[in-house]
Amino acid sequence: MEKLANGFTLDIPESAFPLSTDSMLLADFVRLPKNARTLDLGAGCGTLGVLLCSRDESCHITGVELSEAAHTAALANITTNGLQSRMISICADIRSLRRELKSGSYDICLSNPPYFTGGPASAQHSTARRQDSCTTEDLCAAAAYSLRYGGDFYLVHKPEYLAQICACASKAGLEPKELCLVRHRPNAEHNLILLKCRKGGKPSLKLTELCLFHADGTPTEYYKKLYRL
Repeated sequence: MEKLANGFTLDIPESAFPLSTDSMLLADFVRLPKNARTLDLGAGCGTLGVLLCSRDESCHITGVELSEAAHTAALANITTNGLQSRMISICADIRSLRRELKSGSYDICLSNPPYFTGGPASAQHSTARRQDSCTTEDLCAAAAYSLRYGGDFYLVHKPEYLAQICACASKAGLEPKELCLVRHRPNAEHNLILLKCRKGGKPSLKLTELCLFHADGTPTEYYKKLYRL
């Protein structure tokens, strides 16, 4: 049981993907307008939704998750935190959203998607880390379909996929607007990216950078703030 801000909790069963720095960073990176209608693609057990609800009492979250086990865990987290009026989970394939959701229904879309396209699948998280059922093109198409014009799509990913993500986003009508490069230590390679794209946005890109630890391994002020240390 993970304890979050403002008394919220997150129960993550062994079969589900654990609370990770990726999700913590993405939730902090997202900027929610008031009363935001938000869609989480590949929502797992509701991690990002609960994180966002714990800090913003006006947002409404819809999570879409392919795994029935993770969807069931999300329903339990929604009930435990009393979020039945603000958060729902749908067990569905993001490639079939047209059967589940109305086009242009959301202000914000976000995703902590599968990163890898090959190699052996994990016995515990066989679909959570792999793109077998969720390619970058699938993800961007689903986000573009779901967002209103001017809505924002946020995601966390690996730096080596940046060119592919931008190409797929552009094809779907999503313009990259903000890119944050994340590294663990000052002299280390960047190991994560946070990207915001806007549906129908004009070309312009803001670049920022985050570092989680100092050279001696002690946490930065940002890391302390992120984890409420």
